[in-house]
Amino acid sequence: MDEQVDILDGQGKPTGQVLLKSEAHRLGLFHPTVHIWCYSRSGQVLLQQRGRYKKTFPLKWDVSVAGHVGAGESLEEAAFREVTEEIGVTISKELLEKIAIFKTEHQHAENFLDKEFNHTFLYQLSTDTALKKQVSEVEALQWFPLEKLKDWVQKNAVELVPNLDQRYEKVIAEILRRI
Repeated sequence: MDEQVDILDGQGKPTGQVLLKSEAHRLGLFHPTVHIWCYSRSGQVLLQQRGRYKKTFPLKWDVSVAGHVGAGESLEEAAFREVTEEIGVTISKELLEKIAIFKTEHQHAENFLDKEFNHTFLYQLSTDTALKKQVSEVEALQWFPLEKLKDWVQKNAVELVPNLDQRYEKVIAEILRRI
């Protein structure tokens, strides 16, 4: 979906400009996203296999839930909406923990420069929670032992979306602090 997003400056501050997501990507302008990593007390992490028709990194394993923050939408509202859309779960504000902001820039194609501020959250979720994937966005959802993710990260595994700015290492360390 090509929603409107707030445009940010290089420090992550709103510029007051609002554009379609596709235009922000075409022009290479910064905009906010949310990344929600779901983990269990038993040391499992929920990974999403990106849909086969995604423009970027199709069929690669990645963060549990991710998405763009709509224009005028708060980070928490975007996180709640994205979790509901992509994995079919309603989350509570009290358990959503912001752990980092990653500034990323990735040139996917000549006219597709993705420049984002990824607001990264953790969310404790039971592995028994019923999940319902968003068919248009998600190929599969699977719980993995945190050790498997660590192994993939250390080996720079081709199964994962490329590791940007050590985000996987930060997420793993933060989950380990909580289990």
